[in-house]
Amino acid sequence: MTKSTAKSVRRHYVGRFFTLTLILMASASCQRPEPIQLLGQAQGTYYSIQYYDKQQRNLQSKVDSLLQAFDREASLWVDSSLLRRINSNATDSISPLLADLLDKSQWINSYTGGAFDCRIGRIVQAWGFSFKQREELDAKTLAELRKAASGRVAVSGDRVVKQYPSTELDFNAIAQGYAVDLLATMFDSLGIENYLIDVGGEVIGRGGKPDGSPWRVGIEKPAADSSSAPVVQTAIALRNSSVVTSGNYRKYYERDGVKYSHTIDPSTGRPVQHSLLSVSVVDSTAWLADAMATAYMVMGLERSLDFIAAHVSSPGTAAVLFIYDSAGTMCTYATPQFEELEIKR
Repeated sequence: MTKSTAKSVRRHYVGRFFTLTLILMASASCQRPEPIQLLGQAQGTYYSIQYYDKQQRNLQSKVDSLLQAFDREASLWVDSSLLRRINSNATDSISPLLADLLDKSQWINSYTGGAFDCRIGRIVQAWGFSFKQREELDAKTLAELRKAASGRVAVSGDRVVKQYPSTELDFNAIAQGYAVDLLATMFDSLGIENYLIDVGGEVIGRGGKPDGSPWRVGIEKPAADSSSAPVVQTAIALRNSSVVTSGNYRKYYERDGVKYSHTIDPSTGRPVQHSLLSVSVVDSTAWLADAMATAYMVMGLERSLDFIAAHVSSPGTAAVLFIYDSAGTMCTYATPQFEELEIKR
């Protein structure tokens, strides 16, 4: 991604934030006391935080410091990040944070039968959905990349051990949710009980508003193309949980009349091609909702519904909204638990 493209992406997300925030803030604007609101940019996108604090503390600097420290370890967009140095084999030292990200990613990989895989870093780059330009991929090259993505990666003490030196880790499908959880932990530690944290659409809410009502969060309707203005599909009440949406309608490119999604199927090394447009997952933690939304986007609608049926009451399967295309018509399927959260208009 070029610097100009990255700026364009940031502008899009900021615009998306101001549109979707209308529904978040409409019912809060007349409440007293007024919430403290923090706005900023991090991880190539926006962040928006609202919270109620009896001490009226401004936590902007603490938020910025936490997100910057996180990027120095886990971001692929920071040249000198620890993750970039591990991927390039400049070091084999691994921090507790990255070790935890790897552990959680490997658990999700096993849990979803391989639909989620953090080892596909080089494949994502080759398709042009990372910090490198798109490459020309033939069958031989793709086979080599898939082999690297199948190598064992383990942590031994404070060292990471890779079976293949060419294996590169990519935590983008879990890292943003993980960062949201870190922010939530920080707010909890400061004794703040009522807050709504949104980093690029990855949202966690604790408590609610002073009148006892829950936070209201909008779910974006899949857009016709990457430049379309955001529209709210539905809204949910969020209290002591997280919601994350993953979709293919913003991040893609077209070549020779074919649309290539940024969601890569680890089993093929290719962008997914199915009817699923977006998935929204509500769960107790943002990292899990983030990872499961990506896994469902890889599986597609039918496999996802089979997975949910086979894992009733298991993590990431209760409250889920699928938006998909059926013969040119946009359709939705929501689990009963998700429907219970929807705010009827």
